[in-house]
Amino acid sequence: MELRQLQYFVKAAETMNFTEAAAAVFITQSTLSQQIKQLEEELGMLLFDRIGKHVRITEAGHIFLTHARKILNDVQRSKQAISELQNATIGELNLGVSYAFTSLLLPALAPFSTKYPGIKIFITYGSPEELEKKLRLAELDMILAFHNESDDEDLEMQELFSSSVVMVVSKNNPLAQLKKVSPEELAKLDLILPGKGFSSRDFINDLFNRKKIVPNIKIELNDVHSLLALVENGHWATILNEKAIIGWNKVTAIPIESKDIKRQSYILWQKGVYRKRAAILFIEELMKVMDSE
Repeated sequence: MELRQLQYFVKAAETMNFTEAAAAVFITQSTLSQQIKQLEEELGMLLFDRIGKHVRITEAGHIFLTHARKILNDVQRSKQAISELQNATIGELNLGVSYAFTSLLLPALAPFSTKYPGIKIFITYGSPEELEKKLRLAELDMILAFHNESDDEDLEMQELFSSSVVMVVSKNNPLAQLKKVSPEELAKLDLILPGKGFSSRDFINDLFNRKKIVPNIKIELNDVHSLLALVENGHWATILNEKAIIGWNKVTAIPIESKDIKRQSYILWQKGVYRKRAAILFIEELMKVMDSE
C-alpha cells in the first residue's frame, strides 16, 4: 500500500468520478483505475462498485475512507513538524472554534497574522461535538470551546477561563438599568437565543426546564455577530457567555439569578499528538488579547 494510492482513492471517493479524480491528481484515468484496483486486491474487498461509466463507494470504501484521510493528514502533519524545526513561523493552523468564541477569536487574528505572516490559518466553526469528531480525525489541530469536562482518554483539555452566562441587551434598552434578572422575568422578554451548539443555550434550556418555564423566543441564530447586531439595535434580549460580548460596546450584560451560572472554556488537544508550533504561538497571542480585556 502506497501513499499515492491512498491519495488517488480519497480523490475518487470525493468526486465519485475516476476521470475527474485522475485529472485532479494529474494522472491518466487508466492509471488511477489500476492503482485503486491494486489497493482493492491488497485489502481483499471492493472499495467502489462500477456501474457502467459511474462508480459508487461501497460500505468497505466508506470505512477505509476515514482511515485513509487520517493517514494522509498524519503524513502532512509530520512533514509540517519537520518543517517547523527549520522555520517556526511558517505552516498551517487548522483551528476549530465553537460559535460562542467568535468575539474572543477575532481580536487575536489580525495581530497574529501580522506577527507571523508565514502561518496560514483555517478556521472551522461548529458545536463542540462536531469539532471533536474532526479533531479525532486529525482534520483540526486544536479546538477552542466552552465545554463540560470530558473523561475521554484520547482528548486533553487545557483550561482557559470561566465566564458567566448573562442576559445581554442594548445600552439604550430600559432593561440595561437592571442590576439582575430572575429566570421568571427573563422568560417574559422578547428573546433572541443562540441555537444548538452554544453552552449558554444548553444552560438556559436546562434552567427553564427545571423551573417549568416556557420562554418567549422570537428568533434563534447560530451566528453570534448577527445575534448581537439585532440586540444592539433593537428591543430584544439574548443570553450568552459574558466573554462573547467583548468588543461590543453598545450592549451590556445583566447577571441572571441562578446557581451554577459559570461556564468553563478549554483548549482541546488530541492526546499524544504532536502540537504544532503555530498552535502554541496562536494560544500565546490569544492569551494576550484576553489579558488585555
